[in-house]
Amino acid sequence: MSEGVVHDPPPNAHRERFEQVFATHREAVLGYLRRRTDSGHDAADLLADTFLVAWRRLDDVPLDPQTRPWLYGVARRVLANHRRGEGRRHALATKLRGELSDTPPVHPLQEDTPTARAFRALPEQDRELLSLVAWEELDTGQIATVLGISRNAVRIRLHRARKRFAKLLTAPLANRTVVALTEEVSHEDA
Repeated sequence: MSEGVVHDPPPNAHRERFEQVFATHREAVLGYLRRRTDSGHDAADLLADTFLVAWRRLDDVPLDPQTRPWLYGVARRVLANHRRGEGRRHALATKLRGELSDTPPVHPLQEDTPTARAFRALPEQDRELLSLVAWEELDTGQIATVLGISRNAVRIRLHRARKRFAKLLTAPLANRTVVALTEEVSHEDA
C-alpha cells in the first residue's frame, strides 16, 4: 500500500454502516419531519430524501452521539427545500388561476356551424388527431410522440381522419351521424 492513498471501505462495510444508521435513527428523523409537515406522505418522502443524502455522504456522517443531530440538520435543509418548492408551486397555481379566470373559455366544439357539427360527429380518435394538427399546430413527428406511434401510422391515420371529416362536411345534415357511425365501425386504424 502506498502512503497518502485513501481507499474506500469495502462495499459491504459501507452498506452495513448505512443500514445501521438508518435502523437506529429512522424513527427519530421521521418524527422530526412529521411534526413539521401536514402530511404523512410528505414526511415519508422527506425521510427518503434525508437518508439519500446520508447514503451519498456516508463518509461525512459523524459517529454517535452526533449522528442524529447531523441527520436533523440534513432533514431541516431537505424540509426547507420542500417548503420553497411548495411555495413556488402555490404561487404558480395562484398566478395561473388568475390568468385563466381572465381568459374567456374556448369551446370550439360548442359552436353551431356546419364544420363544428361535422367535427363533433367524428370518432374521438379522429377529433384528437385533427385537433393536434389544427389547434396545437404539431407536425407528424410531434404527433407521433404525443400518441406514442410511428410517423407513418400518424400519416395514415391523419389521411383517413381527413377523408372522414371531408365526407361528413359534404353529407346532408340528417345523414351525418349515420355516416360517422358507419365510418367509425368500418375504419381499421384503431
